[in-house]
Amino acid sequence: MKMAKFLMPKSTPASGVTEEVHVDPDIARMGAVAVQRGPIGDIAVAGDGAMVVTNYGDDSVSLLNADTLAVDAVIAVPGEPCAAVVSRDRAFVSTSSADYDAVSVIDLDTKTVIATYSLAFSVTALAISPDGKRVYAGRTGDGSVDVAVIDTTAERVGTIDIATGAGIGVDAVEVDPRGKRLYVATTDASGSSLAVVDAETARVERTVSVGAPIRDIAFADGTAYVLTSDRARGGVVNVVDLSTGQITDTVDLGVGAPTQMALSPDKTRAYIVDYDHVAVLCTLSLEVVNAVTVDARPSCVAVDSDGGRLYVADYASGVTAFSVESTMPLLYSQFMATDPISALPELATT
Repeated sequence: MKMAKFLMPKSTPASGVTEEVHVDPDIARMGAVAVQRGPIGDIAVAGDGAMVVTNYGDDSVSLLNADTLAVDAVIAVPGEPCAAVVSRDRAFVSTSSADYDAVSVIDLDTKTVIATYSLAFSVTALAISPDGKRVYAGRTGDGSVDVAVIDTTAERVGTIDIATGAGIGVDAVEVDPRGKRLYVATTDASGSSLAVVDAETARVERTVSVGAPIRDIAFADGTAYVLTSDRARGGVVNVVDLSTGQITDTVDLGVGAPTQMALSPDKTRAYIVDYDHVAVLCTLSLEVVNAVTVDARPSCVAVDSDGGRLYVADYASGVTAFSVESTMPLLYSQFMATDPISALPELATT
């Protein structure tokens, strides 16, 4: 087990000695925008630079230009939007209303809702296959959980039964980078588990017991990073070997309430949304190397496909862009240098 190091240099009042710690020197604030549609529930970035944010208090989805942060369109959806995923020129958004939960399909070119899939039960998590042909919606019913599988080519819906239990619910759903396995995080009265599902046969292959409620899942080269949090321990990143299904390491993030996580494209950084900041975890050293703050409480994060920008949305309807380049040279210097790396310079303002 590893304990997260303090994120910035700190002074010890009794001795006046400053303790140096490793931090990323290449994070800089680039700009921000006020979407002005209420709290933002989720954010996703398409490969062509389109950004999707869900405004759950406004029953709408905003489309932004990821380069300029300009709001290009605001689209009404049938209910409160929560999760969003994107693939090519399509965005898929889960919505909840008094009548039914659904997944709305938005054409990013025409900026319109082109289809809506009504789904029974409560949709609590959303994922998409790497080729964009399947959208997975985790659903919670009465004493059972399953995954609705939307075939975006055939435009039909199937179901994968996951588990049953008193008070059971789906916390997160994610697909591995090859699209071969689906990982479904569930929590019931006995704790949380990660169900591993064969995406082709729709069968649960095995389950990995985790413990605390799972908030998010991310993948890198045969490894799953499972984010959990509870009152007893706070935030924890569990490192799972996908070949064995075993937890091989854990990183304590300290007291907090992390809710979401996104990996950089090179898989060397995990950006973790906590109560009042975004923690930056180095996945090679398993140390927290930085903290990113915005003007309000952060709600969700996304990284562009090139890995050059981090986007942080917040509960005050804002989106802030940061430059997060040059992680690999930094990692090499951390492991080879003998002198401490200097602290993060003050972020640029806009």
